[in-house]
Amino acid sequence: DQFDNLEKHTQWGIDILEKYIKFVKERTEIELSYAKQLRNLSKKYQPKKNSKEEEEYKYTSCKAFISTLNEMNDYAGQHEVISENMASQIIVDLARYVQELKQERKSNFHDGRKAQQHIETCWKQLESSKRRFERDCKEADRAQQYFEKMDADINVTKADVEKARQQAQIRHQMAEDSKADYSSILQKFNHEQHEYYHTHIPNIFQKIQEMEERRIVRMGESMKTYAEVDRQVIPIIGKCLDGIVKAAESIDQKNDSQLVIEAYKSGFEPPGDIEFEDYTQPMKRTVSDNSLSNSRGEGKPDLKFGGKSKGKLWPFIKKNKGATPEDFSNLPPEQRRKKLQQKVDELNKEIQKEMDQRDAITKMKDVYLKNPQMGDPASLDHKLAEVSQNIEKLRLETQKFEAWLAEVEGRLPARNEQARRQSGLYDSQNPPTVNNCAQDRESPDGSYTEEQSQESEVKVLATDFDDEFDDEEPLPAIGTCKALYTFEGQNEGTISVVEGETLYVIEEDKGDGWTRIRRNEDEEGYVPTSYVEVCLDKNAKDS
Repeated sequence: DQFDNLEKHTQWGIDILEKYIKFVKERTEIELSYAKQLRNLSKKYQPKKNSKEEEEYKYTSCKAFISTLNEMNDYAGQHEVISENMASQIIVDLARYVQELKQERKSNFHDGRKAQQHIETCWKQLESSKRRFERDCKEADRAQQYFEKMDADINVTKADVEKARQQAQIRHQMAEDSKADYSSILQKFNHEQHEYYHTHIPNIFQKIQEMEERRIVRMGESMKTYAEVDRQVIPIIGKCLDGIVKAAESIDQKNDSQLVIEAYKSGFEPPGDIEFEDYTQPMKRTVSDNSLSNSRGEGKPDLKFGGKSKGKLWPFIKKNKGATPEDFSNLPPEQRRKKLQQKVDELNKEIQKEMDQRDAITKMKDVYLKNPQMGDPASLDHKLAEVSQNIEKLRLETQKFEAWLAEVEGRLPARNEQARRQSGLYDSQNPPTVNNCAQDRESPDGSYTEEQSQESEVKVLATDFDDEFDDEEPLPAIGTCKALYTFEGQNEGTISVVEGETLYVIEEDKGDGWTRIRRNEDEEGYVPTSYVEVCLDKNAKDS
């Protein structure tokens, strides 16, 4: 009789479980957000590479700060682990369980409603049988009274009395039948009612109770998991914090002070005593040899702890932003070959496409010839001629690019001996210049051209270039190279080479298309990597 209350309570239990799932989900989002903010914070305060700020991090306190940032990054990772574990071990598991719980609850209450409807139907049958029995009894009583009245009346005929008697008997029999029916239905109802209250309903309520208890236990287990997920990362978080403490303990104030002293010490001698100046006599103030002014004058040449930044001297040249030539002659040989090969492949694909279209039109024309009712074969002649014309145009275009490709392949290094001979022949007629092959880097518009005019070049001061090499120790040779083409080094920082000349490599290509070479102790500079064949020493490769 408490189905409604139980239904409300079990629904409330499911709502509580879903609320807990939502709570855990929001916790995971907070953990992810927190981890992201920690990572961004760590990244924000990391020193920028190749900057003055990075140089300042030579002090132990700054190194400890870097370690702290790294540990905080790992710390953030543990919060991501918390989020992932809570999502997989709690949210996903409970969400699936809630769906099963809803289905089980629906099934139990469906069985309960079904049992209720059945007992209500039996009760209605009993009530109906009872009313029918009551009505038939009243009808039989009235029929009996009517018969007795007719039988006592001397004015009534015998036939009417007999009819009344038969009617009374019929009503009496109907009352007896109704009584038997009512008795049977009553017994059946009492049995069903007993089953309902002592078997069906207790079983259903027991299932609902077990379901509800399982929900409660499951929620408790999820809360334990919630705590365990946090507890599992505590040791790792502890290690992160230990790392921060260790970094803090590694700070050496004496060492940092010594670094400051080494960085800023001037080397001046302390000034001598200032002599008394007697204004009663001509001023006889003498400046000692160790005075401040002399100390500064003598110490100045030694102050060379700043110095010029040792940067690589690159011959930067402005790129031509005009249209790219059709034959890609603005590119270095290898890049030009790739572009031409790509163009040839594209043209061959277009030719194949047109040929397939021509074959299809030819087949269709054959079909029209065999079956004129399907179409006019002459209607396809114009299209067929157009496709054939397109194929011819594409073939001519392909031949043109293939000729350029054959030309450039004859100039590429190390393809084969014949190619090298062709390269020498071609270069003797058309020597390559810096303009079409100086750099292997792409300009913003995709071209690689460079202007030869003096106005379009970024000048590098010769004094800076000289200082670059005067201030440094000569770099050791890491291999040799052979010049494949003649190169006129017209820009500051470059060096001219003659085809076939062998030189020393002192710095290999860093990805910008230039290799640093040396002819002798006084002559060194950069040449385009595509102009030389480099052979590095084994030791240099290993290092």
